[in-house]
Amino acid sequence: MSGRFVRVAEQGRETFAIQIDGVMAQAAEGDTLMVALLTAQDTLRDSEFGDGRRAGFCLMGACQDCWVWLADGRRVRACTTPAAPGMSIVTRLAAGEGVWPRG
Repeated sequence: MSGRFVRVAEQGRETFAIQIDGVMAQAAEGDTLMVALLTAQDTLRDSEFGDGRRAGFCLMGACQDCWVWLADGRRVRACTTPAAPGMSIVTRLAAGEGVWPRG
């Protein structure tokens, strides 16, 4: 899967596994969820208010465009939440339900 972000001049940061919508991906030490997600895939999440996918907007926690869910049900801003080993992130509306997951 190709992402919207491409790592250039990487200096050997440690990488670790995360799960995005059930698919394994890699994040690097110091990544926010937004960086990890957009390095692994082309978009960030489904829109709650219409068709299509979103890719973030302000990158500083102000615009509300980067909300994603963690497997434990917490909703977090991808642009300000650090990625951590073993995280499981939900970016798509629940299949068949048309609603965000509930914890």
